[in-house]
Amino acid sequence: MADPVALMVADLREKYAVMPASPRFSRLYDDPDWGHMFAVLHKRLNQHFSDINGRAKSTHHYWADPSRDLLALIDEIENDLHTLKRCGVEVEFDTGYQDALDRCRPWLSPSGGSTVPEDFELIELIDYQPVFTLLAASVKLKKGQEPVPLTMVGSGSYAHVYSYVDPDYDIKFAVKRAKKELDERELARFKQEFDVMKKLSFPYVVQVYKYNDERNEFRMEYCDTTLRDYISKKNSTLKFGTRKRIALQFLYGINYLHVNHYLHRDISLQNTLLKVYGESAVLVKLSDFGLVKDPSKSFTHTRTAMKGTYRDPLLASFKDYAVVNEMYSIAWVLAYIFTGKEGLPPSDDAIGQIIHKCASNDLSQRYQTVLGLIEDVEQVVESPAKATA
Repeated sequence: MADPVALMVADLREKYAVMPASPRFSRLYDDPDWGHMFAVLHKRLNQHFSDINGRAKSTHHYWADPSRDLLALIDEIENDLHTLKRCGVEVEFDTGYQDALDRCRPWLSPSGGSTVPEDFELIELIDYQPVFTLLAASVKLKKGQEPVPLTMVGSGSYAHVYSYVDPDYDIKFAVKRAKKELDERELARFKQEFDVMKKLSFPYVVQVYKYNDERNEFRMEYCDTTLRDYISKKNSTLKFGTRKRIALQFLYGINYLHVNHYLHRDISLQNTLLKVYGESAVLVKLSDFGLVKDPSKSFTHTRTAMKGTYRDPLLASFKDYAVVNEMYSIAWVLAYIFTGKEGLPPSDDAIGQIIHKCASNDLSQRYQTVLGLIEDVEQVVESPAKATA
C-alpha cells in the first residue's frame, strides 16, 4: 500500500517543479527539498504586493485577474504549508507578510476587480531575506539588525583588539582588527595568524571563529586578563598549587603547538591570557600567533627577523628558531608564574633549577622537548619551609 505522506510530498514537488521562480528569489533559499517552492511563492507574493502598493497610491483599483490570483495564492499558501506540516515539515511564514495577506483578504473580490481601501497601509516588501523558514533548521537571531558597539581592550604592533557583547548569546567576544597602515607582507602575516589558529583546537589556545576580508579582522573568544596582570594583582595571595596549575596549563598549550609542528616565537606575559572563573579558578589561553613558525610557509624577513618579547641571546637568526630557543621565553614566563617577579630566580630549589635548565647558556643542556619539562614540573612539590613562610 502506498505511503500517503510520500504521495503528498510527491504531488507538492510536482506542482511547483513546473512553476518558474527567478534567481533573485532562488538565492534566498538553499534547501534542496523545498527551496524552489518557497522561491516561487515569494516571487508571486512580491509581485502582488508591489502592484497593490502602486494602486494604493493611484487609482485604488486592483484588477480582476490579479485579485482572483491573489485569493488563490492565499489559499495555496495555507493549504500547502498545512500539507508540509502533516508531512512533518514545520515552516514559519514571515509575520509581516501574513499580516499583509490578512489585510488584503477582506477587500479582495473574485470578480470585477477590487477596491483598495483609502487608508490601506503600504506593504513593506522583503527582497533580500527569506519569508519562508524551515523551523527544524533555523534559529531566530538578532544579527544584522543593528550595529554592536566595540570597546578597545588592547593594541599591538599589527592590530587593535576590541570586545563586544553578542546580542544573540549575551556573551562577550573579541575582535582583532589589523591596523590600516600594514603593508602587504604584514597583512599576509596577520591572515596567517588566523589560518593557523583556526586549525588549532585545544583548551589552552584561544579559539578563533571567522575572518572578515572586508575589514581584515577576525572574531575570537574573549579572555578576562593577561597573565601579567593576573599574577601582579594576586601575587601576595596565590598559593603554590594555583601557580603550578597555571604553569602546567601554559606548558600543555605550548606542547600542543610543538606536537603540531608550530613554534610560537613570541611567548610572553602579555600573550598568555586567562579566563577567570570565580576567585581562584582560571584557564590559560595562548594567544597572539603573529610570529608563529608554520613549517609549510616562510615569512622570516629582515624586518621581523629578531622580534619577540623574550629573545634568546643564543639565537643568531630568526629563521633558525627551534624548540630550544622557545625554552628561553618559557623560562621567563615560568619564573613570573612562580615568583611574581620579572627575572630568573636563583637555582636553589626545584623550580629554580627547572627554570635555569630552560634558559641554560648551553643549548644542549636545555630541555629538548616541552614534554620533558612538563614531567619535571609535575613532580615538584612545595617545600614545607615555603609553605609555612
